[in-house]
Amino acid sequence: MKIISWSLVFVMIVFPLFFENNLRVLEQERTLEKMVLYDGAVRTAVQDAAFALQLNESQDMESSYDFVKRIRANKELAVEAFYETLFNNVGIRDDETAQGMLKTYIPLIAVVDYDGLWVYTNETFRNERGENVNKQVWKARKPFAYVDDQGNSLSFTLDDYVYVYDAAAQIWFEGTRADVSLLTSHRIALLEDQELFEQVRRTTIISVLQDNLAYYTNSYNEYVRNLGITYTFTLPHVDQEEWNNTINDVGVISFIQGVPVGLNRYNSYALGGSRLIKSTEIFGYLENGIKVYYRASDNYQGEIVEKFTSEKEAALAGYFPGSAIK
Repeated sequence: MKIISWSLVFVMIVFPLFFENNLRVLEQERTLEKMVLYDGAVRTAVQDAAFALQLNESQDMESSYDFVKRIRANKELAVEAFYETLFNNVGIRDDETAQGMLKTYIPLIAVVDYDGLWVYTNETFRNERGENVNKQVWKARKPFAYVDDQGNSLSFTLDDYVYVYDAAAQIWFEGTRADVSLLTSHRIALLEDQELFEQVRRTTIISVLQDNLAYYTNSYNEYVRNLGITYTFTLPHVDQEEWNNTINDVGVISFIQGVPVGLNRYNSYALGGSRLIKSTEIFGYLENGIKVYYRASDNYQGEIVEKFTSEKEAALAGYFPGSAIK
């Protein structure tokens, strides 16, 4: 009798602990799955947005042979593509309430244009009825500006085309670095040294990106505090190599921070260049209830469920190669 009693006591003590531990494991697995889902969704959304930048209405806005990076970025279409892909890939395409909540965890979307930075973020202003309204808007373009020791102003681009204000002559010049160096009446050392010009150009553009993204991300905290969100948004740590890659081409940057996922908070960022997306697309489909993926070049006919940039990314999201199940 005593043995049975002690056995019952043991079960009563151990079973709740075992059950609680099992629930924790399940919760951790669900959290990990959700984070992988968000990782793929955010990256794909930024890549689709970056690709949309080059979809211009008129042919004369496209890049030319001489200036392949010089395009008129279609930033409005890029934002549409970003949110459409993101909402679809996290499964809230038809849930406006969930979409609104997820948007609050995205402090900004930024477009690295050929000659400046655009930031799409929240702003509070008064409408025509005198009411306070908060909505996402495009902030004024921030040029990649630099002033040298002699007071000459240079506005850089993503290649060697430059806008220069000759402080001594009080005249603006524009053209390639080599051409403008011959046009200015006064010696501007930066234009005469190609290696130094490239170094200062890249450093200036990255500084403009970092300073403005940090400013608008920090400013976003005031808006979300009014919504009752206590999470503090900050500029995420981005490796220098990634910053360098970001300014190689017109592209898109977005941060997503503080999303409640299980017991954790999901934080990430994604960077995408407009000319690097076409050849890497992988499309996910449902085939007889099975998740499969095909390369864009396969020209598979079906309704696209998700988009990826690699087969590995598709596999992590639970998709199988379409050819493997034939």
